[in-house]
Amino acid sequence: MTKSKFTVAGNIIDVVSKKIFKGELTICDGFISSIKELDDVPDRYILPGLVDSHVHIESSLLIPSRFADLVVRKGTLGVVTDPHEIANVLGEIGIDFMINDARKTPLEIRFGVPSCVPVTPFETSGFKLGSNKVESLLKREEVVCLAEVMDYPGVVSHELEVMKKIVATKRLGKKVDGHAPGLMGSDLKKYAAAGISSDHECSTLDEALARINLGMMVQIREGSAAKNFDALYSLIDSNPDRVMLCTDDTHPDDLFEHGHIDNLIRKGLEKGCDLMNLLRASSFNAIKHYDLNLGLLQKGDSADFIVIDNPESFNVYSSYMKGECIYKEGEVFFESHNEIVLNNFYRKEIKLKDIQIEARDCDVNVITVSDGELLTGWEKAKPKVKDGKFVADTNRDILKIVVMSRYNNEKPVVAFAQGFGFKKGAIAASIAHDSHNIIAVGTNDADILNALNTVIELRGGMVAFHGDKVRSVQLDIAGLMSNKRGEYLLADYNHLSFFIKSFESSFHSPFMTLAFMSLLVIPKLKLSDKGLFDVEQFKLIDLYCK
Repeated sequence: MTKSKFTVAGNIIDVVSKKIFKGELTICDGFISSIKELDDVPDRYILPGLVDSHVHIESSLLIPSRFADLVVRKGTLGVVTDPHEIANVLGEIGIDFMINDARKTPLEIRFGVPSCVPVTPFETSGFKLGSNKVESLLKREEVVCLAEVMDYPGVVSHELEVMKKIVATKRLGKKVDGHAPGLMGSDLKKYAAAGISSDHECSTLDEALARINLGMMVQIREGSAAKNFDALYSLIDSNPDRVMLCTDDTHPDDLFEHGHIDNLIRKGLEKGCDLMNLLRASSFNAIKHYDLNLGLLQKGDSADFIVIDNPESFNVYSSYMKGECIYKEGEVFFESHNEIVLNNFYRKEIKLKDIQIEARDCDVNVITVSDGELLTGWEKAKPKVKDGKFVADTNRDILKIVVMSRYNNEKPVVAFAQGFGFKKGAIAASIAHDSHNIIAVGTNDADILNALNTVIELRGGMVAFHGDKVRSVQLDIAGLMSNKRGEYLLADYNHLSFFIKSFESSFHSPFMTLAFMSLLVIPKLKLSDKGLFDVEQFKLIDLYCK
């Protein structure tokens, strides 16, 4: 598309000078050549594009170019993404795929290098990225940070391998992102002193303020499973220069129905947040923190901006990058396509006996789960017994949960979880943070078995099974993403979600919650393909209570 000289007039929101005025932008050869105030302008607002300061694009189930096609409609022009999920499955090959696909879009999609692949030695992962490989990846121009350093025990104890990654990042002048849920006191001080610049895992004001007081940025997160905006939104006005907004992990239905960062702006205004502080948290702060190549509506800046009806409803009329209109009134003006299919999936089908648990005269350790929370609890209970086996008990909402490696044929690990609320059926997926083994939860062994084996048959995907009925979404890219356009993927996903509603769970996003039941760096009790894991003690424990 040939660049030309043109003007755009409206109510200009200047997040640098913190003012709104009626004016006109003149764009020439992709840059803002002049800005002048006017007395009369069209009833619309012009402002910098929005930025998601921390997201795993893989969680949208879309490849980067398809993701861009969707979020540009919501006013997002910048994304800092951590390809941690595909890196655990495919290593550097997966990261290359994400970067190359992102290049097809005009959006400012910048990357963090995954810092913990695998996250722990207590699970089976597809690849390992050591400090030498991480340092090599950090030198790429598309990279702006070392992504969420989840090994906070390693940072606190100055473990050599993790410190090499941090030192290399700082030497290259790039940011180090954090991930330390619940970390406080002297250990948090050590974590921040190592050079960690941000954290998106805060769920309470006390956690967030402790980090801000140590000079860290807090990324207020609102995803499909982890929803922290309501707890933290007051920081937008109390500490406006120390917060950014992010989605972290968001499924496609939420992106379509509720929006992206634009949704958080609407939520913030409803709660009484100052508009300018909110918009700076949505653009300016992240652009400055990560040194993104995005303009901020200043004379001489790159002409990167969006045009909306008004901040309260935030309907996006059009989006511009480098002076080119890339979206207008429902139409996106760039292509999104991919013919490459990558995967790493070697699991063979399992049998019923592989997921059965011998009953004993004792309690078992049970993972307790809450909607909207990644943190889990820990209870002890004696499951229901049938034919000498421990089985799920829907009356007490104690369901069976299974994790098994997708990379080998080791026996599945089986435990119990309370909180999902299913009255029937089972769900299973090849999305299980962070190594992305195969995970399932269900009310009976037959449905669990069928759901797991269907994921294996698809070589990656999301499945719901009840009796002789099955619904699924195939994820042909690494068992994490689909090659389909967003609207087609959403149709499949909605079909699956509608079926799951009959299972009677009250969870907003059961699959997203399930995916985090194997994330071994978020307390308290989780499950990997090697066993139950006590996050606070950082060790594997037995299912049966002594």
